[in-house]
Amino acid sequence: MITYKTGNDLNLDAVIELYRASTLGERRPVDARERMKLMLQHANLVITAWDGDLLVGISRSLTDFAYITYLSDLAVRVSHQRQGIGKELMRRTQAAASQATVLLLAAPAAEKYYPHVGFTHHPQAWILRPGETIHD
Repeated sequence: MITYKTGNDLNLDAVIELYRASTLGERRPVDARERMKLMLQHANLVITAWDGDLLVGISRSLTDFAYITYLSDLAVRVSHQRQGIGKELMRRTQAAASQATVLLLAAPAAEKYYPHVGFTHHPQAWILRPGETIHD
């Protein structure tokens, strides 16, 4: 039976191991422990899924609880995928900030998944990566 918890007071090693076991680790700095620690510490809405004592899923978000929730990470262990855990993590994220719009950036392999669960595509997104600067 899968149980869900809210909060970011988590064992960093367990979180990093989950990211690797979910394939999200391919797109996150899992080898930079301090950076991962700060990512987890500064997220203000974290919902986790547990199979007994095993961390099997995570939804890591930044939100103002009124206008916008940026769902920055959604990860479920490959061994636990296709059981509705990801959908439940998204539902609980949305419910925790029910007045806010949920925004996410999908990995190319997941582009077709999100419309299937109710997300609408919004093509106007702009990014500024670390090391890039604002021009005059």
